[in-house]
Amino acid sequence: MTDSPRLSFKDMCAKFDVTARTLRYYEYIELLFPEKEGRARFYGPSDIARMTLILRGRRFGFSLEEIRQWLLMYRQMGTRPQLETFLGLADRQLAELERQRIEIDTTIDDLKALRQTTATALSKLD
Repeated sequence: MTDSPRLSFKDMCAKFDVTARTLRYYEYIELLFPEKEGRARFYGPSDIARMTLILRGRRFGFSLEEIRQWLLMYRQMGTRPQLETFLGLADRQLAELERQRIEIDTTIDDLKALRQTTATALSKLD
């Protein structure tokens, strides 16, 4: 038993609002490495930090493979290569999100115009 705070499998799911299936999958693809005691799994501070990064990366649109490679690189090479890799990934993702924003803004403008045209046509039917 360690002195570090640990979360059970159920507590980890609850803390991060993920399904048991998601948590098991993250273990399967080696994003998380819980301690096992019999059939029970316990997640220490490093797994909790990794899960925070995983979910943040997913929210930003990174693939699980990109996140896995980034975390693996950190374990193998240290901080500098990890940060350099992240900067490249972040730049790429920011460009993609900007592209999506432009596309969404254009779609919204088009839908507003179509709605206005439809409302005008409807008002002429009265």
